[in-house]
Amino acid sequence: MTTSTPADIPRWLRFATEPGASDAAETLSLARAIRRAATISGEPRQAAVLVLFGGSADGDPSGPGGLPADADVLLTQRASTMRQHRGQVAFPGGAVDHDDSGPVATALREASEETGLDPAGVEPIVVLPKLFVPPSRFDVSPVVAYWRAPSEVRVVDQSETERVVRVPLAELLDPANRFLVRGPLGYQSPAFQVDGLLVWGLTGGILAGLFGSSGWEPDWDRDDVRDLESSLAAVGMTL
Repeated sequence: MTTSTPADIPRWLRFATEPGASDAAETLSLARAIRRAATISGEPRQAAVLVLFGGSADGDPSGPGGLPADADVLLTQRASTMRQHRGQVAFPGGAVDHDDSGPVATALREASEETGLDPAGVEPIVVLPKLFVPPSRFDVSPVVAYWRAPSEVRVVDQSETERVVRVPLAELLDPANRFLVRGPLGYQSPAFQVDGLLVWGLTGGILAGLFGSSGWEPDWDRDDVRDLESSLAAVGMTL
């Protein structure tokens, strides 16, 4: 589902509306749907997250996939006191409210509440297929968007969020910062270690899927599989 016309989207982000990105999203969505079927019998709750990319609209013709040097993505770190997903790195987002008109409205509202961003500066591009999150039993709709007019962001509520950070894509794409983590039950997740954070799980999977379709990423070592708990401890985080 595209929410902007191709002419409105920076060239370096247009891959998100093309079949390659959709195929990667569908594959991840199918894997999550299988886990949902094995986890719950009723209807999951609904949520949306904002996958918000910033950077020069014109891009850099000399960069991979036209990626501008100043490209970044907005991430948050959940408070360590939260009951679920405590301390984890995530995209801004949350549960659907009955007044929301759809996943775009949910993602923008929640991002504004969490980070203080001005939704007027955000241009939604595409809503990816829903992804199931077993611990919270949410079906999550990722909303990919471009930050055409960035606004100041900050931690709005310390009881929910510890950090709000714009992470440079160059750091996330650096092969030295990429690997896989293996959890206690044997599952594996793409992971990124940047700015004292470990990005993994749903967030790491969404980023890895988009990067794989973007034309931005250099080769990285997919045989580098590390223990999740040890990787979290290396950046002062825990499960």
